[in-house]
Amino acid sequence: MSTETSPAADPSCPPESALAPSSPGGTPSFAAAAAAVTLVLWASAFVAIRHLGTDVPPGSLSLGRLVVAALALGVLLGIRRVRTRRAPRWPERRHLGLVLLCGVAWFGIYNVALNAAEQRIDAGTAALVVQIGPIIVALLAAVFLDEPLHRWLVVGLGIGFAGVVVIGRASSGAEHGDLLGVLMAVVAALTYAVGVLSQKPLLARAGALEVTFVATVVGAAVCLPWSGELVGVVRDSSPSTLLWIGYLGLFPTAIAFSTWAYALARTNASTMALSTFLVPFLAAGIAWVALSEVPPPLAFVGGALCIVGVLVSRRRPRARA
Repeated sequence: MSTETSPAADPSCPPESALAPSSPGGTPSFAAAAAAVTLVLWASAFVAIRHLGTDVPPGSLSLGRLVVAALALGVLLGIRRVRTRRAPRWPERRHLGLVLLCGVAWFGIYNVALNAAEQRIDAGTAALVVQIGPIIVALLAAVFLDEPLHRWLVVGLGIGFAGVVVIGRASSGAEHGDLLGVLMAVVAALTYAVGVLSQKPLLARAGALEVTFVATVVGAAVCLPWSGELVGVVRDSSPSTLLWIGYLGLFPTAIAFSTWAYALARTNASTMALSTFLVPFLAAGIAWVALSEVPPPLAFVGGALCIVGVLVSRRRPRARA
């Protein structure tokens, strides 16, 4: 979750050559199964972060989660190296900038912003706001990748941000939310979009596990200023709290980001973007069962507007004769 959010829509993605699968291996059913695992684990992450919000500060929670994930991914890479006797496919040196951008934005800033947001708003609302990520990806692609800024993108952007305003209005008057929490979730959506846009080209030449590992290490380095705070959390927290931090590192981060990268490398980004619309509703359902907490009704209206905005932004103007 936190670290979780959805892929970019077609108009926001790099050129087709960059979107080619990194490997012909795997089948559509395996890619679909990997995507399903990702969605469920990311939805659970929103709920786990909300559960820990009152006990663990945002920075130390991000660092603890990423350290656990980096260790787990490192072990997985070592085991795979021994079993297959195959050298890892690391990102190329010329892609260092993309690796750093992905790690800093998606694994570092995104986690801290989302953790801070969920101290103020419920898990379902946070997941709904993050769904504007695909629209932001499309806008960034228009600015930095010379993608056409067509009218449907502008209209979709307006609808999506109208949804965020509705969510903010609903949350500011709710028992478990406020406007600042919504704005922090918007920051998370923005950095998520930057991360997706920078990750996709990397998967064309590097392995999904390798890209996820390197980005996780970079994200952990971004969170090092909270290392002293994390030591205090480990020393003073209950075993249950530490287990939840371990869960976030192992499942929604190490496993879910690896299955995400595997699926993204073998399918198109727009399909993945549409599938992640399920995350807010899965998160709201899990939070309702586990925390007895659901978003205010008006937040679902705003979430629907966000989703409609993404769908509208993916339309194309009719070609003129």
